Amino acid sequence: MKMADELELDLVEISPNADPPVCRVIDYQKFLYQQKRKQKELKSKAVKVVVKEIRFGPNTDDHDYEFKLKHAIKFLDEGAKVKAYVFFKGRSILFKEKGEILLLRFAQDLEEYGKVEQLPKLEGKRMIIFLSPKKVKK
Repeated sequence: MKMADELELDLVEISPNADPPVCRVIDYQKFLYQQKRKQKELKSKAVKVVVKEIRFGPNTDDHDYEFKLKHAIKFLDEGAKVKAYVFFKGRSILFKEKGEILLLRFAQDLEEYGKVEQLPKLEGKRMIIFLSPKKVKK
C-alpha cells in the first residue's frame, strides 16, 4: 500500500483466493477505460444478423410466388436470413397441407442460394420456415 501511495496509483486485488493474495499497482481509471475500449472493439467486429420476412397466403398465385422468390434470392445474396411464412386467415387453416407444399417448394427453389435452417412448422395461424444464406467462397 505504501508503494501505491508513493506512486499515486491504486492497489488492485487480482486474485483474493490465492495464498498470499495477488495485488497489482495500476491506475484503475485507465484500466477501466482500456477494458471498455476492448469491449467496444469486440462489439463492432461482431456480425449483425438481418432477418427478412416474406409472407404468403395458402392460395398464392404463381406470378406472386415468382416475385417473392426473386426478392428472397436478393436477400440471401446480401447475406440476410429469410423467414418465409404462410398466414392462414379464417377458414383457410383447413389448407395446412397447401401451405406446407408452398413452403417446401420455396425452399427447394432457393436450394442453391441458401440452406433450410428450420423446416415448416405451424405456430398459431402461421406456418414458418427459416432459410440462411450459403457461405460465399472467395
